[in-house]
Amino acid sequence: QVQLVESGGGLVQAGGSLRLSCAASGRTFSAYNMGWFRQAPGKEREFVGVISWSSGNAYYADSVKGRFTISRDNAKNTVYLQMNSLKPEDTAVYYCAADSTRYTRVVHTTPGAFGSWGQGTQVTVSS
Repeated sequence: QVQLVESGGGLVQAGGSLRLSCAASGRTFSAYNMGWFRQAPGKEREFVGVISWSSGNAYYADSVKGRFTISRDNAKNTVYLQMNSLKPEDTAVYYCAADSTRYTRVVHTTPGAFGSWGQGTQVTVSS
């Protein structure tokens, strides 16, 4: 298990950018695929993207592909979500999460596969 704390949320105009950070505690951060999810009011939590522990490759939901970028710095135990060209429909609480399984070769995209979650950070995009 890792403990996760997100930061960087806020209010931004449509077309703007934000960078979210997720700081992890624990010595095995580098062993986990790290995901980002979001949840808008009245909607289910949805997958945004995930970055592999092994290759560093990232995979994205179609709705954010080309606009969002996930990166990680294992030396700082931190994963980032750079969000560009933000749209009002990106408004949500954003959560980072660690896969339940260390060293997994499977890239999961469903919330149930992630065992550790941050508290979330609010992102609001005004039109």
